[in-house]
Amino acid sequence: MAGLIASGTWASNARASGSDYEPALDPANFVTVIDNPYFPLPVGRTLVYEGVKDGQSQIDTVTVTDQTRVIEGITARMVSDISTHDGALLEKTFDFYAQDKQGNVWYLGEDTTAFLANGKTDTSGSWMAGVHDAEPGIIMEANPQIPDAYRQEFLVGQAEDTAWVVERGGTVTVPYGRLRNTLTTLEATRIEPGLYDLKVYAPGIGIVLEQSLAGPTETSNLVSVTGP
Repeated sequence: MAGLIASGTWASNARASGSDYEPALDPANFVTVIDNPYFPLPVGRTLVYEGVKDGQSQIDTVTVTDQTRVIEGITARMVSDISTHDGALLEKTFDFYAQDKQGNVWYLGEDTTAFLANGKTDTSGSWMAGVHDAEPGIIMEANPQIPDAYRQEFLVGQAEDTAWVVERGGTVTVPYGRLRNTLTTLEATRIEPGLYDLKVYAPGIGIVLEQSLAGPTETSNLVSVTGP
């Protein structure tokens, strides 16, 4: 892993902070359908994941809704992500994505609420492109190649995730089944230095596995896919 972190690609991307990172997006360069092979979002699809977070089991239900929001002039698709433990609501998130004509899928915002044990809520981590100097990022490239690196989101102190491609053409087995031709990325954030996450994407589906590589154990495995 040390070799990856020291690579020129990672270093140049890590320097792209603050006002140095300001992608110029043209709303006219975006399409209404998100059909990137490794991050498709057909309206009505629901993906269910099971895993462990914060020391307890967790179920995540991700639904591609028919709702959109205009962000920075771009019409973004809203995706709902509901996290529960033994039926109790842990977190509710609405993510916003849009695909450009080249096939890159952009991440334009996140509205997240964590429901704490003391009855209070926590919305830290929420951000929206264009608000408080937040900038959009790429969640999936049109043609990801090793060792591409890219910002996924950017709001100083709240959303600073970066990903880079580490493997193509792999195979992974999750409860949903055995999946081939997968894409693997490594993720890190300046907010939590030293912590790294691995994500595996399958063509036609999207994320099928997530796991932490350092720090507290966190896992998420795809269990089912319904809808288109």
